[in-house]
Amino acid sequence: MNILVTGGAGFIGSNFLRLSVPRRPGDLFINVDKLTYAANPANLTGIDKLENYCLERVDIADGAAVAALMDRYDPDLVVHFAAESHVDRSIVSPGDFVQANIVGTFHLLEAFRSRGAKRPGALFHHVSTDEVYGSLGETGRFTETTRYDPSSPYSASKAASDHLVRAYNRTYGVPVKITNCSNNYGPYQFPEKLIPLMILNALESKPLPVYGKGMNVRDWLYVEDHCEAIWAVIERGALGETYNIGGDCELANIDVVHRICRVIADETGRAAGETEGLITYVKDRPGHDHRYAIDATRTKTECGWSPKHTFDAGLVDTVRWYLGHREWVDGVRSGDYLRWIEHNYGKRASAAS
Repeated sequence: MNILVTGGAGFIGSNFLRLSVPRRPGDLFINVDKLTYAANPANLTGIDKLENYCLERVDIADGAAVAALMDRYDPDLVVHFAAESHVDRSIVSPGDFVQANIVGTFHLLEAFRSRGAKRPGALFHHVSTDEVYGSLGETGRFTETTRYDPSSPYSASKAASDHLVRAYNRTYGVPVKITNCSNNYGPYQFPEKLIPLMILNALESKPLPVYGKGMNVRDWLYVEDHCEAIWAVIERGALGETYNIGGDCELANIDVVHRICRVIADETGRAAGETEGLITYVKDRPGHDHRYAIDATRTKTECGWSPKHTFDAGLVDTVRWYLGHREWVDGVRSGDYLRWIEHNYGKRASAAS
């Protein structure tokens, strides 16, 4: 089987490939990645020399390049991770999100439907987010039938891509499945997202910027559990259907930060209070959803999956990974990253003070 994985040098995609390539030596995995700021070929160290893996540097928003890629490899399975995914960046530069998340998904669907989509066993698996559902109140959880109500350019672009995938299934008969997941964390996550940003800032005694009062609630999912869930849906989920994937772990952002401080203290011998003293409240971002929570009952019952990692255990593993991979951290902390952090959080800290 030829398996085309988009965005495979990014956080979730690289974890998916690291899990999958060694397990399936008879399948060819084609990693299709534009290699933008958050994608790093170093994420694939250890599998990049295997005979059943290759990397193609392709922008999925380039229709001709995508068509040529489909002709070259004729994939049986497309697992579509590639996306611009940082909400704050979508507020500053929404056009990038339209191109990658909507136009890119369109080109992949178009190329797949005119080539391998009619082959028995073919599948286009689309990886999406719980943010398409909008914001919850104090109670309730998102299900697969929750109406879409996106709040940011990022979530709106992902909602649009979900609709395109469903439309290609209903209109053209392209075999598809969709998964909507909660917030991921774990190894290889680019340090603009909450957990790696807090870990690295805490290790370096830098401010820990928390939006508003830190009371926004997220459901946290260890990335390896997410990757296992995707395979469960690919292998056992129904065609044309959507499956929610969550970690059964709702926490306010400020609680996550406090837990990170405690783990840093345990792992480094510092006093927890010393690290917690770095917490800095910054001006909230526009359209900040209050609460996300996933009901993953369907994925558990129909696909036989459940998360294996508790948040506390996963967080310890994550902190230890960043402590043990300083070379990787230094490699991704480019001038672009540093300028972004200063532009985004520096101004908010000033506005909040």
